[in-house]
Amino acid sequence: DPQVKARAMIEEVPHPTAGTVKLVATPMKLSKTPCKTMLHPPLLGEHTDEILQDQLGFSPEQIQQLRENGAV
Repeated sequence: DPQVKARAMIEEVPHPTAGTVKLVATPMKLSKTPCKTMLHPPLLGEHTDEILQDQLGFSPEQIQQLRENGAV
């Protein structure tokens, strides 16, 4: 779409396993505060332990049990 291209609404971000991925850029363009995506989209399961421990209160042993049962 010419408008998408003209507004630079798609940006390419390096990804550790998928190569370069195209993401929707910020819709707002601020001349004195440019925005740029700094991180790649998360890998599958990249934050699983963190969420299970910090947000849901699971112990490392419980997380290991979930892995052994194939739930994670």
